[in-house]
Amino acid sequence: MDDRLDVLAAATARAEALVAGKADRLAQLLHPEFHWTSHRGERFDRDEYLRSNTGAAHRWKSQSLLDPEMTVLDGVAVLRCTAVDIVASVDPGGGDQTFRMPLTQVWVRLDGRWACLAGHAGPLLSAE
Repeated sequence: MDDRLDVLAAATARAEALVAGKADRLAQLLHPEFHWTSHRGERFDRDEYLRSNTGAAHRWKSQSLLDPEMTVLDGVAVLRCTAVDIVASVDPGGGDQTFRMPLTQVWVRLDGRWACLAGHAGPLLSAE
């Protein structure tokens, strides 16, 4: 299979793990040295990211990766796309929130599989 398709499958699996709230599955897709920068400028290491995105305070309803563009060189892939996130409000009766933003992820080969090493989301664009 083409590396681009493998990376896109891994990125989709990462999004699905977020939505399912499966910290163990998400951890399998993240490199041990993983780092993330949110659209608010918050920085997370792997453990902080897992806690923040799979805990009760943050409930993902969906994440779509639109118009993916990718470069793959020597076991490193850079994925750029637009993410559309639907997140359940933490406020009772607050309804769902939709966020649309550019997303960049860096994936590396690790033990024969693709692992997300780093990512950056933002800035926020208008909602769909």
